[in-house]
Amino acid sequence: MRRTHRPLTLTAILLSLFMAAIEATVVSTAMPTVVGDLGGVHLYAWVFTAYLLSSTITVPIFGKLADLYGRKPILLVGTVLFTLGSVACGLSTEMLQLVICRAFQGLGAGALQPITLTVVGDIYSLEERARIQGLTGAVWGVSGLLGPMVGGYLTEWLSWHWIFFLNVPFGVLAGVLFALFFHEGPTARRKVPLDLPGAALLGAGLLLLLLATERPSWGIWPYLVVAAIAWLFVWVERRAEEPILPPALFSRPAIATTAVATTFFGATVLATTTYVPLYLQAVSGASAAEAGRAITPMLIGWPLFSTISGRVIPRIGFRLPVRLGYFAATLAACGLALHLGSGEPTLLLPALMFLLGCGLGFANTGLILLVQTSVPWELRGVATASTMFFRTIGGAVAVAAVGSLLVSRLARVPSATHAIIDSFLGPTHGEGMTRELLESLGAALAEALTTGFWIVAALTAAGFFVAIFFPADPITAARAKRER
Repeated sequence: MRRTHRPLTLTAILLSLFMAAIEATVVSTAMPTVVGDLGGVHLYAWVFTAYLLSSTITVPIFGKLADLYGRKPILLVGTVLFTLGSVACGLSTEMLQLVICRAFQGLGAGALQPITLTVVGDIYSLEERARIQGLTGAVWGVSGLLGPMVGGYLTEWLSWHWIFFLNVPFGVLAGVLFALFFHEGPTARRKVPLDLPGAALLGAGLLLLLLATERPSWGIWPYLVVAAIAWLFVWVERRAEEPILPPALFSRPAIATTAVATTFFGATVLATTTYVPLYLQAVSGASAAEAGRAITPMLIGWPLFSTISGRVIPRIGFRLPVRLGYFAATLAACGLALHLGSGEPTLLLPALMFLLGCGLGFANTGLILLVQTSVPWELRGVATASTMFFRTIGGAVAVAAVGSLLVSRLARVPSATHAIIDSFLGPTHGEGMTRELLESLGAALAEALTTGFWIVAALTAAGFFVAIFFPADPITAARAKRER
């Protein structure tokens, strides 16, 4: 049996995380240009949510497949799907086509995000894992936060198509490294039927949830249907031979609490990195590059405190970093809502973005490590995938909700057709429109986004509330026993 080359395997893991994370946010600063080029403002949020939806649905599926058939084949399949999807997105010529290609790209991300972190749990001990997960958490966070800045620069210097072509060399290199240097033993493969009914119910429920979030005019009935699908999903999973999301897994307090906490975590990250750049471009008149640079302070705070968290967790446990991280993130999210709602952003904006990055980075490492130390090897893939699953759900729903609020508020402006809104959000900022119309659209956009930032702040505060009741982990429990 050939041994895994850990440094080169880790390099491939970091490359994969970089691609999957940056693609969730790289389009945010490019979207005004994309809308101006392709039109289709009514599909604005779906460029984000299509990617998040497909990756969310497939995360637990690929997590279960990795437990059944091994990590390596699933990683290679995910890498190929993601790279091909990136090329297809870059070649898109219509907004609907871009949305479909983003969904295809998300299929690959659904494999890359959870399985790479699962491999870390397989090839490193707990003590080593705390440091490595701090590093992977930093790369994941930095990549996602770097996306708006990279998207802004590529859009200004080349074109928006290059924000997708950027992934191709990274995808090829990661695939080659996985193929050559990551090796598994024969215990990694168990051939049993895949839970297709569970996967179908999961996909249907999530799709209807996002559609209902985007279309509040539908009323409450879609949510009742979603609740019925959720009940049926649990019923099917209890009877499946190998469920993609085992209900027994969530009977563990660590898994259940982390699932709720990471849902709010994803909402904070994705909604902030999606709509802060839009606010700066469409309301404050910033360029794509300037809007992208607004995320830079988060790029500093996240990796710094993710690394610190990975180093202190072996001594103090997971609970305190998660609580402190959520508390700092809540303060920053409330500050952003207040500050951006007051008018023109000032130097306080970078400070708030830095604090948000510090808080999220400090909490992130503890959330992942607690899940992985709470289950045996045969459940580690699906357990890690569940963390990414709920994180992505939170992000997708938050982005869809704020996007729906944005489009509906702009549509209420007199004479504001889809074409006028496309032009307003595009790089020309509504050139040729009357001053009265521009002011009306600007005021409507600012109002909608300010409300959206308060929604994000409330979700972050809910995450802190959950963190207060975080269960004791093995490290914290052992320390308490020694003190007694």
